Amino acid sequence: MATTSPASAVPYTHTLPCGMRVICAPSATDVVYCGIAVDAGTRDELPDENGLAHFCEHLTFKGTHRRRSWHILNRMESVGGDLNAYTGKEETIYYTAFLKEHFARAVDLLADIVLGSTYPQTEMNKEVEVVIDEIESYNDSPSELIFDDFENLIFCGHPLGRNILGEAGRLRGFRSEDIQRFARRLYCPDRMVFFVYGRIEPAQACREITKALKRVASSLPENHPFQTLLQADASPARPDGNDAGRTAVPEYRPQTVTLHKDTHQAHVMIGARAYSARDPRHLSLYLLNNILGGPGMNSRLNLSLREKHGLVYTVESVMTTYTDTGLWSVYFGCDPHDVARCRRLVLKELRRLAEAPLAPHALEAAKRQIKGQIGISYDSFENVALAMGKTFLHYDRARDLNRLYQKIDGLTAEGLHAVAQELFPSRKLDIPHLPITRSEGAEITVSTNENQSAPNDFSISVD
Repeated sequence: MATTSPASAVPYTHTLPCGMRVICAPSATDVVYCGIAVDAGTRDELPDENGLAHFCEHLTFKGTHRRRSWHILNRMESVGGDLNAYTGKEETIYYTAFLKEHFARAVDLLADIVLGSTYPQTEMNKEVEVVIDEIESYNDSPSELIFDDFENLIFCGHPLGRNILGEAGRLRGFRSEDIQRFARRLYCPDRMVFFVYGRIEPAQACREITKALKRVASSLPENHPFQTLLQADASPARPDGNDAGRTAVPEYRPQTVTLHKDTHQAHVMIGARAYSARDPRHLSLYLLNNILGGPGMNSRLNLSLREKHGLVYTVESVMTTYTDTGLWSVYFGCDPHDVARCRRLVLKELRRLAEAPLAPHALEAAKRQIKGQIGISYDSFENVALAMGKTFLHYDRARDLNRLYQKIDGLTAEGLHAVAQELFPSRKLDIPHLPITRSEGAEITVSTNENQSAPNDFSISVD
């Protein structure tokens, strides 16, 4: 599939004297998306900081040395723009969408909130209850919670397995100085990317970003470590990789855990450690995952468990990549008495992929489908902008849609088969009540007793 869309245009990149990197790419409309991607997420929290990365994101909108909370919230909204943010395991991204004539306004605001926030205690006291409401809403959804429990199991207590939101008790104990320490440690210009996706000339973008950073510097207290840096004329030496200094993922250790939950449906996850985004095999797994349980209604798991047998409403497989590791998993929710049958059907599909390479026509159909899905996702300018910022932040390169299509076209049935044999169960498991027996796999089951008055079981098993 060939394309010359703006998403494939070669972007302009530049490193500012303070160490902040800039990436600019043109779009097809007068709407501009820009933001600051920070190389700081849940995995960068210290042991006593769980939830602080996400809490810091919330508090970043609550006041700077130049603006109060209302002025921040109103700055882009007053011109029809949108201001948002999200926290991930390895990054936090602040971004805004607006008409191009408001570019200087947007850049100034982003620089101010990300590098000049004061994290006022009075705002923290209010915002903590907002975040706790978010946690409680999340806790009401076992189909969401199981993903956190699964990741914590897979990563053996490593920060990558932590819940992004944190715990209510710990959040209430944080103070303004805790967030200030976190931000000063991780919200450094050389850990940031300023991304611009729109009809903005790169020279203009760099000029406005530089002006905005100097305004932030002039507003900072004299003892702030970024004050001089933001006004520097010479670029500092960058470390070897943004992820330098992060705790390595520990060796996988099988374990079994049992908890008790009240759920009306059984929720099940099966999966294992997988490849990092830097591992060339991750693209083969990407295609296999799409075949197995991707978003298409024609995925093998959906056709088997839902369409043919009517056992589930939702079944999906998920692949996640990080800078140094990854994971894949299958999730389904079903009636408690159908768990064994559903699990057997899932394992059957995994065995099919592990036992024999895809036929040529099946491989070509899978490639055609996933390229179409990627192309449609790139029709969202917001998705393109966020992907551009995140990719440049972690891998110091821009996404190239045409290059991605070429790599997909180059995938072979033999390469996919090798990945399936390595990651998917290969031995026959016909007895439904037997556990999965794999060297590096995990299974989590959230189940309920059919007697609703009895305590329900939440079992996590790795065999």
